Amino acid sequence: MIKDLETAIGYHFHNISLLQNALTHSSYANERWHNGLLSNERLEFLGDSVLGMLVAEYLYRNFPDRPEGELTRMRADMVCEGTLSATARRIDLGKHLLLGHGEEQGGGRSRDSILADAMESVIAACFLDGGLEAALQIVKKFILVEVPVSKLHNVDYKTLLQELVQQKKNQTLTYALIGESGPDHDKHFDVSVSLNGTVVGTGSGSSKKRAEQMAACSAVENLFPDCVK
Repeated sequence: MIKDLETAIGYHFHNISLLQNALTHSSYANERWHNGLLSNERLEFLGDSVLGMLVAEYLYRNFPDRPEGELTRMRADMVCEGTLSATARRIDLGKHLLLGHGEEQGGGRSRDSILADAMESVIAACFLDGGLEAALQIVKKFILVEVPVSKLHNVDYKTLLQELVQQKKNQTLTYALIGESGPDHDKHFDVSVSLNGTVVGTGSGSSKKRAEQMAACSAVENLFPDCVK
């Protein structure tokens, strides 16, 4: 089955364990902690940075007349959860994921946050296995095919907010979980985001990541309304 995924992404691994790690959700790893199984969370961390850099370089080279703020919004759109989860669905990534019982029962294979994280993990696995060129091959094939030239499709509001506030020195953003409810397979989270200690936005979602996105969206609307017109 994993060979089918390699065919779908157009890359064949030298070290297949990297791809297997990319498909391992934390819920599955936690249920098998005694086997020393690692989740894809570290790969997700790396994949986020690799993807962001590759998209930024592409935009820099191909849109020389666009100002920094516009390039920032374009990149945020292209690396957001909505874009990544849609890409994951194109390659049927959900069916290959290793999920714990609760996530399996709760529809984790079709959850945007899980799919987006796994897509970043796959990009990181390609990078570790074949270098930057291998990662670029995946990004070109699936992410750079639809650049939001005139209108944004989706927005990674956390990234957008971070880059907007960093235009001034000594700015600190802090996210805080202010509420949590529901069973493990159907959680609901409430999050606030503060700028230099002052709450500037709040949001809710089915995952902490999604709630943070909604809080960041609220903050961008409050602090930088011109960016969301």
